[in-house]
Amino acid sequence: MEMNMFGLGGIGGILLLGLDIWAIISVLGSSASSGAKALWVLLIVLLPLLGFIIWLIAGPKAS
Repeated sequence: MEMNMFGLGGIGGILLLGLDIWAIISVLGSSASSGAKALWVLLIVLLPLLGFIIWLIAGPKAS
């Protein structure tokens, strides 16, 4: 089985993609300002694993 540079195989990558999509949907449904939403989405898209972890800890909460 081939692994990518983060050590995630196919199943791990699909799981991370699903979690990132969930995070983006939650950000877009939050009461944060449009600018804050855009920054959160960029962080999650550009740094999928780290962005998701940061969002879990400090991200905007859905209203």
